This record gives sequence, structure tokens and C-alpha cells, in this order.
Amino acid sequence: KGVVVPILTPIDADERIDEARLRAQVDYVIDGGVSGILAFGSNGEFYMVEEDEMERGLKLMVDQAAGRVPVYFGIGAISTKKCCRLAQMAAANGAAGISVRHFKTIAESVPGVPMLLYNNPGRVGYTLTADLVDELAHTVDNIVGMKDTSGDITLTSEFIRRTRDVDFKVFGGKDTLLYASLCHGAVGGVCTAANFMPELITDVYNKFAAGDL
Repeated sequence: KGVVVPILTPIDADERIDEARLRAQVDYVIDGGVSGILAFGSNGEFYMVEEDEMERGLKLMVDQAAGRVPVYFGIGAISTKKCCRLAQMAAANGAAGISVRHFKTIAESVPGVPMLLYNNPGRVGYTLTADLVDELAHTVDNIVGMKDTSGDITLTSEFIRRTRDVDFKVFGGKDTLLYASLCHGAVGGVCTAANFMPELITDVYNKFAAGDL
């Protein structure tokens, strides 16, 4: 629950992860009140970072977070086999869960690791349907939630309604719809803007959770 930040990935002139700046960014967003960090989401430019650098970056984030908030790992590879490999790497290096764009085979490759579906039609060209989310939520044990970046609040509310009978958490994926998503029953949001104004974004969630509408 709460605001999870899809953290940016600072890169140096040699296109390697800038350790000092990454550690500073981890501290900045945690000090700003985020409830979790998502490594290598779309905003973290997963498509630009080699696998060995992803592993190094994840280790740095887990180390710097030092248990203060969970660190999740985003997987956006095209190949399902590569996704499974990255999922297993993330699980071995302290990720609290993974966020993925394609699903059942990857979930089964890391049994026991919580997995979030990621619905981002603006990036992949199609949306997850309520029927598909309903089926995955009810049939794959470690698929425990999703991030919905459709921007369609009616669809978000349908994902929430169809999964209320199981332990499945829906996060809003559009910063502008954080409050609306919460009103419909989302447990929080994955908010890019928390990279640079975390106090403002987390305050929306904290006020809602306290009943201050």
C-alpha cells in the first residue's frame, strides 16, 4: 500500500549506473515518505540497462534502502525466457517482489515471490482485460496485485471489483489519478512524480488513509 516510486536510474558518461547519485536518490525518496521503490520501471529506463548493470543497480538500491522500505524489481524484457532469468536474479538479490508485463510462465519461474501485473497500454499497444486479470488473480498463487497505467478509471475500478474476493492489490499507475484510484478502492499508486516531489505525492495518500478527504 502507499506510494511506490518508479525510481529514476542515474547514468554516468560511460553509461554505467552512477552509484553515488543512485544512493542519494534512494535516500531522497525515502526521506520524502514513499512506501516502496520500484527499480527499472519504464521511468527507470529498463530498456537502456544491461543485465549485469541491472543486478548491480538492484543490489545498490537494496543496500541503500537497508530495510526502510521494500525494493521491487520491474521487468520489461520482450523475451519470456529473459524475463524469467531477470525474475530469478531479482529474487536472489533481495527484491521484495517483481512487476511484469507478461505473466503466468514468469510467475511460475519464481514460486513464492510476489508478482504484480503491469498494465501499460500506452507502451505495449493493448490493455489487459478485466477477464484476464480476473483469471490470473484467481488461478496463479503468487500473482498478488497489479499496477494499472491505463488512465481509464472505469477499467481500474473494474480490476478492483473483480478481484475483491481474493488477496489482490490494485495500484493506480497515473499520478493524476492517484486520488481517484484510492476512492475506487486502490491501495496506493506507483507515481513517477515522487522522484522529485515525494512529500506532495505521499501526502495525498496519507491524507486519504487518515480519512481527510
